[in-house]
Amino acid sequence: MDKNKIVELLNQDLEGEHAAIIQYLAHAYAMGEGEMACEIEAITREEMRHLDWLAETIVELGGVPTLKRGEMRMGGDTVSAWMENDVLQEEDGIKMYREHIKLIDDPKINRLLKRILSDEESHRGDFEHFVEKARREGAKDLRGTSADQVAQTLNWGIEHEYTVVLQYMFQSYLTDNNEAKEELQDQAINEMQHLGWLAEKMVGHGGNPRIEHTEVELPDRTADMLRADIKIEQVVADTYDRAAKEVSDPGLKELFIRLRDHELYHVDVFSDVLSEEE
Repeated sequence: MDKNKIVELLNQDLEGEHAAIIQYLAHAYAMGEGEMACEIEAITREEMRHLDWLAETIVELGGVPTLKRGEMRMGGDTVSAWMENDVLQEEDGIKMYREHIKLIDDPKINRLLKRILSDEESHRGDFEHFVEKARREGAKDLRGTSADQVAQTLNWGIEHEYTVVLQYMFQSYLTDNNEAKEELQDQAINEMQHLGWLAEKMVGHGGNPRIEHTEVELPDRTADMLRADIKIEQVVADTYDRAAKEVSDPGLKELFIRLRDHELYHVDVFSDVLSEEE
């Protein structure tokens, strides 16, 4: 099989991992704090590792990792129904990985896909367990319908954080500057933390986290990537600063100030890397 066909198949796998990550995070956040939500977030981190492995392999083959997100199953009126959907999501992934293992004759890539398949089979068992656990424990959907100004600000933040997680991760795959690659990956992890904090606050506020992203900037040159990142971080730091001054809730004020300070740190980090790149 030629490299282009392998890249096409791996990008299909990448779309599936992307969909699973967002589906599982949405379910975990909607349940609030608790053992099952934490376990689902742990599964999500393993799916993120799969995405990273697949993207790196695609780049090694001379391809470009896709930003497309596969189909998600977001229906269901109960937590147990969500878990049933997560079982089905894993079954879709298992079926596709098995097919691709048969089709791809590269031993190294085949080995990687078998490794990922092993995780997906384990995740399916976990979600089957969660179906019964959710019924037994009466797990609840804690989301509400709040759409006030605070909820709008929180959802704006969630949208931003999701966007830059994708932006920094995919820029890290495309740059040949090792320092930039490392910093982009580190800051993507930090932005994922931010997404979680904001989503949890959103549920606590009686709202519904909206995990969608805006346009992702992927320039060809590393210097242009860093300039785009610095620009967006400066804008977001200013927005979080304004939000901190406008809210009266001490917990939200503390969160917005912390996010502002993190974003300003990202500006400094990216500026340092840019000065060396130029």
